[in-house]
Amino acid sequence: MLFKRKTKRIPMARKLITVSDMMSIPSEQYRTIRANIKFSQPNQDVKTILVTSSIAGEGKSTNAANIGVVFSQEGKRVLIIDADMRKPTLHHTFYLDNIFGLSSVLSRQATLQEVIQETFVEGVDIISSGAIPPNPTELLASETMTFLLHEVKERYDIVMIDAPPLLFLSDAQILSNKCDGTLLVVNTGTVGKAAVVKSKSILTISKANILGVILNNYKMKGSTYEQYYGKE
Repeated sequence: MLFKRKTKRIPMARKLITVSDMMSIPSEQYRTIRANIKFSQPNQDVKTILVTSSIAGEGKSTNAANIGVVFSQEGKRVLIIDADMRKPTLHHTFYLDNIFGLSSVLSRQATLQEVIQETFVEGVDIISSGAIPPNPTELLASETMTFLLHEVKERYDIVMIDAPPLLFLSDAQILSNKCDGTLLVVNTGTVGKAAVVKSKSILTISKANILGVILNNYKMKGSTYEQYYGKE
């Protein structure tokens, strides 16, 4: 039986548009992303989904959280893992503590059961990053991380993994090879074409299964509406 730490249920958290306004256009777009993920690999069981970006500040963490929420809204059991053990943010999004987390399990200081936390969103659990370790790349590349992903795939329908940006760090590249699929978040006006092309090349080299690209904060032509997926 999986033991999960109980956390105080809070009516709302920042950046979760899919919770605060389920009928909004951004929420509908997240549901479209959910559908696209499901239809992108009709003959494969995509359960572990990595979310990354080229550089910091493109909105990968916000996207990972909201995509996880919309999967839970259709009855899926969802786990969101904060694998950004350099600049973690997901525990703030869900108002959770970050005393123990992914780094605790990978360094064998805690068990998986001890670090899983419930959130106020029905069907969504979180593994925060834990204390920032001196060797995040080595921990993510370890067999322990591979075993952890295998175990959570047995327990959950969807596992969203928030990873560090691709450029300048190898963390996301390592994880992309361990996951069933990868989403690349591209923030309009923040990152250049060359950086995006380089990121795609990195994912290709690591043999990642690229599910698609999320274009963040893109202003649609002929419309006053600006697509919102949130910034980190």
